[in-house]
Amino acid sequence: MRVIAKKTLKEYFEKNAESKPPLLIWYKEVNIGKWKNHNEMKESFSSLSIIPDERIVFNIKGNKYRIVAKVNYDYQIIWIRFVGTHAEYDKIDATKI
Repeated sequence: MRVIAKKTLKEYFEKNAESKPPLLIWYKEVNIGKWKNHNEMKESFSSLSIIPDERIVFNIKGNKYRIVAKVNYDYQIIWIRFVGTHAEYDKIDATKI
């Protein structure tokens, strides 16, 4: 899949250095993935949550970080909408970002 806004990840891990390794691992896995639907993606990322509007919440590093992304399987694109800690995630409405 083509990841849109790797810059979002980079900006986050430049401010939070310890998040860099797990976020880059996630990026590499998603970048080489070729899923056709949420169920296929869930086989690779068993802890992901599917939310409305084609969005997915990825739990990173044992749920320490979260990524909210919007996915278009037809075009093989994933848009990063949010990156943050679990506590930061709890303060947003993931269906509206």
